[in-house]
Amino acid sequence: MTHFRARGPFQCAPKGRTAWSRSGPLSQFMAVFLAWSLIGVSSLLAQQPKPTAYEVKAAYLYNFGKFVEWPAKVTAGNNEPFTICVLGKDPFGASLDATIAGEAIDGKSVLAKRISKPQEALNCRVLFISSSEDAQLKEILATLEKTSVLTVSDMSQFTRRGGMIQFVDDANRVRFEVNLTIAERAGLTLSSQLLKVAISARRNS
Repeated sequence: MTHFRARGPFQCAPKGRTAWSRSGPLSQFMAVFLAWSLIGVSSLLAQQPKPTAYEVKAAYLYNFGKFVEWPAKVTAGNNEPFTICVLGKDPFGASLDATIAGEAIDGKSVLAKRISKPQEALNCRVLFISSSEDAQLKEILATLEKTSVLTVSDMSQFTRRGGMIQFVDDANRVRFEVNLTIAERAGLTLSSQLLKVAISARRNS
């Protein structure tokens, strides 16, 4: 029997291997997602509680980094950590730090960073914009317009207002939708595997 270990919320993999790895087949990707979404972690890991919504979202933020390709101008000669930033009031608590602890993406250690101004996000790879920043969203996205920062949020109408990935509640499960036009305009390439899991992937400005 294969033994599993919890390496952070929404991650369960054989020891020595990370779930949702780039080398893993789509079936494994979908199996992990559907298992957590439909039957809950308690059926997979004995004596482990079902993850909270923000534990699931934290795991998504980490895995988005593994299924998005950044332009060469961002990655070439860049020895900085792979930074996942949270702008505004942090809804994750310790779950984001726990999810990325000891992890790496493309050979770079993953770092969580909390910021208070959009100008501080210019060196972030993934930026979660808290709903506390709803009133300033237009200005935030304008600041990031010519960057290659992957913008993510769970605020209402985020992808219709110029954001790239929006978390949505689908029958009490955390899902997400994508605005491909905005992501591609920033030079980002989203994996077809990621898009197959999205509930929608629209092309509009």
